[in-house]
Amino acid sequence: MLFATAWRKLTAALVVVTFVVICVCLHLLTELAHLDGARLKLDRQHTLAGIMYGLCTTNKYYVIHIGMIHSAKTIALSDQMRFLNNITSWQEKKPALYHGHMAFIDYTKFGVKRKPVYINLIRDPLDRLVSFYYFTRNGDDIRPTREKMRERTQETFDECVERDGEDCDPVNLWLQIPYFCGHISECWVPGSEWALNKAKQNVLRYYLLVGITEEMEDFIIVLETVLPRFFRGASQLYRNESVTGLTPIQLAAENQARTTCEKTSQKLQPKPETVAKIQESHIWKMENDFYEFVRDHFHYLKEQLFDVDEDGHYIEKGHRFLYEKIRPA
Repeated sequence: MLFATAWRKLTAALVVVTFVVICVCLHLLTELAHLDGARLKLDRQHTLAGIMYGLCTTNKYYVIHIGMIHSAKTIALSDQMRFLNNITSWQEKKPALYHGHMAFIDYTKFGVKRKPVYINLIRDPLDRLVSFYYFTRNGDDIRPTREKMRERTQETFDECVERDGEDCDPVNLWLQIPYFCGHISECWVPGSEWALNKAKQNVLRYYLLVGITEEMEDFIIVLETVLPRFFRGASQLYRNESVTGLTPIQLAAENQARTTCEKTSQKLQPKPETVAKIQESHIWKMENDFYEFVRDHFHYLKEQLFDVDEDGHYIEKGHRFLYEKIRPA
């Protein structure tokens, strides 16, 4: 009973979600629940955002986007305090999911009463780098003529790596570790072992759940299981089943938009020799170490939550504890 009461209070809390998609990060604060993010695939980020927006009316919560000036990754101490105060005191917009762009915030420094619970999605680091390389040159499926961060060039990622180009330098892999590490200067020093260890500690200490984009459906199923207040119906929506009352025509249009949304244009898979060269770098080894750490922990949490039936469906294991020897009677 105590657990059920506490869980109802938690899931009725404010939830903040932040995305990092190629150049965005994901944070979900609850009472924050804080979905902190470290670079999602463009189409998958919009899939998750679409699920949050698609369920907000049915599940009766708000979704609010947080814009970051000049695409900043971190904010000053004063802004961190304002941010935490604002999202915990905005009574008219609760419960809510916030999504925007910023690194992990250590709420314990600020004495907030409504403590955040963080969740996150990360991506294979090399896959993310290759996608970002082509995205900055070619845009995506729905904005092919947008202003590019680099002048259009025909140079492939393989050619860039062969000549040791700046845009494909392994130092550009240093993103998911610092986002999880947070608002400390050492977090942003490429190759910092301290930052890697801090990021891992933060995952274990502050994050309710960190998934991987390569297992998006499993991530959504776990979210629906542990945070049903916000994600009830998410797995159905992800599988293209209507839980929002859309007509078949509306659903078909939404599904088409979702499957084609913002896929990086003209992306070429790197050659084996290119992959081998990148994987020789110290930074790739560190980012991959972090990725595998997160992946293994996510798999452990899934195994704790579910059994798998003969058809491959997840079956929640349910309660594996009880109360006994209660005195006085």
